[in-house]
Amino acid sequence: MSVKIGISPIAWQNDDLPDITAEYTMEQALKEAREIGYVGVERGQRMPHDTDGLRSYLNKYDIALCGGWCSGNLLNNSVEEEIAAITQQVKQFAALDAPCIVYAECSNTVQGEIDTPVNNRPTLSRDEIKQYAAKLSEVAKWSKDRGMPMAYHHHMGSIIEAEADVDALMEGSSDDLNLCFDSGHLLFGGGDVMATLDRWSHRVHHVHYKDIRPEIVKTVRENNHSFLDAVLAGAFTVPGDGCIDFHAITRKLKAIEYSGWIVVEAEQDPAKANPYAYSKMGYENIVKACNEANLKIEA
Repeated sequence: MSVKIGISPIAWQNDDLPDITAEYTMEQALKEAREIGYVGVERGQRMPHDTDGLRSYLNKYDIALCGGWCSGNLLNNSVEEEIAAITQQVKQFAALDAPCIVYAECSNTVQGEIDTPVNNRPTLSRDEIKQYAAKLSEVAKWSKDRGMPMAYHHHMGSIIEAEADVDALMEGSSDDLNLCFDSGHLLFGGGDVMATLDRWSHRVHHVHYKDIRPEIVKTVRENNHSFLDAVLAGAFTVPGDGCIDFHAITRKLKAIEYSGWIVVEAEQDPAKANPYAYSKMGYENIVKACNEANLKIEA
């Protein structure tokens, strides 16, 4: 049993707020990530989109594809329409031996709307989420049958944000749908990080180590700021720089014999948080937590 440590390039190349990372390149992101010690990177929108091009691009920097975001539209689409929409990504990720696609419903999310408070996110009732989950299970099974697991990413500003949303999604879906467990989004959403991990550990297929600065999150909530405002203000950070106990999370991963990727995803304003320095800090804190938990790291 072992884990691999990867990173999202979002600290260097923010697709939602491209202006703040205009001075950085994707090439720099991969080069520096590999230099720090990361062995995988999630797909960024400024990487090549064709499979052969993406393979060559990643090989150039000796780094693996450890997943990547998939914007879902299943609230509007039929199962067949959604399958058609994600087929290219599923085939590509399977060809590149990615561990999963990181899926989230984006048809009505407010996460990319800088003028919309994150508190005004869309919500569904528990029964509505379970109905959605049953539909999503069909898509997840189709993807799994083609060699590509689907891991759902609960995300601020979306229909699956709070702990209760995660519970309803997992309860309403089959085991074909996995969970991308994201510590930072869960705590920002008011959830109990360890209780949720305990409850759904058997469904966790992918893990995002994301820390938060609670005083900034509190300000965002109390003043009706948007998700993007929260990012710019520094709500998120790397493991060891916020308030989340990643040693406890890592001990739990060891206990459940988790064998997969631990991925740093911590978007910040690089003018306030240098991408290399903070990504290095995150990596070193993960290594420390894994060593303490006797969780082997695969190089």
